[in-house]
Amino acid sequence: MYKLLLILMFYVALNAKMIDAVAVVVDDEPITTFDIKEEMRVSRLDSKKATDILIRKKLEENEIKKRKISVSSDEVYKDIEQTASRNNMSISQFYDAVRNSNGLTSSQLKEKIKEKIQSQKLYSSIAYASMAEPTDSEIRDYYELHKKLFQHPSAFKTIIYLSRNKRALEAKIHNPMLYSPDIKQDEKTLPYNKISPELAKLLEKTPVCECSPIVPNAKGEYMSFYMKKIVPSKKGDIDSVKEQIKNLIMADKREQVLKDYFARLRNSDNIKFIREVK
Repeated sequence: MYKLLLILMFYVALNAKMIDAVAVVVDDEPITTFDIKEEMRVSRLDSKKATDILIRKKLEENEIKKRKISVSSDEVYKDIEQTASRNNMSISQFYDAVRNSNGLTSSQLKEKIKEKIQSQKLYSSIAYASMAEPTDSEIRDYYELHKKLFQHPSAFKTIIYLSRNKRALEAKIHNPMLYSPDIKQDEKTLPYNKISPELAKLLEKTPVCECSPIVPNAKGEYMSFYMKKIVPSKKGDIDSVKEQIKNLIMADKREQVLKDYFARLRNSDNIKFIREVK
């Protein structure tokens, strides 16, 4: 019985090591089988794609260290402040909105923003020196190939429900016939080009005859938009979207430069594949 117990304990320990064994080594830093399986679970991707994502992340992290790219707390705060301002929110309201929608604490949000800014600085140092501004001909060709990208509703006809009582507003959304003195409502047509990109995205995702998710506003209230009608799509002319097209082309060029750059790093001797995850 004692021998059997020892054998079982040895088998469990061996199996635990196999579960978290090293799968890939990037610049002497390991990516484990557990890391890959966790990425597969979160991203819902197969083993190869999940491994590719983790290798790219590791290469980026190492490049950030080599280039001594840093991000100050002031830069993080400024990014948060600008995002909150674009959405007509105070900083605390923005933190609440993120917590409600994504479940992130303020510390987790700051860490993600720090990573985002680090990546932007890295991309700038690698890519922008290698890129030329798009020509008028490139802009025109891009527009012709992607016209659907530049079509959007011209306006949204909505009923805006407002309340300081979030539970009352939730009840109203689930039962539109419900009357509550805690809820104010205002019927408004919101032109697409007069609202923030974040609100436009929220409204575009809201089906007709349904309410949007609840969001906070700058006055400490909660609000939801009941979608009465989406005014038909309006096609923008090329001049009105020229800057947008230029940014998209630059983003495509930047991503290609980065792919080529990290592909060269990946083909170096600094990456060793130890075992495959299935």
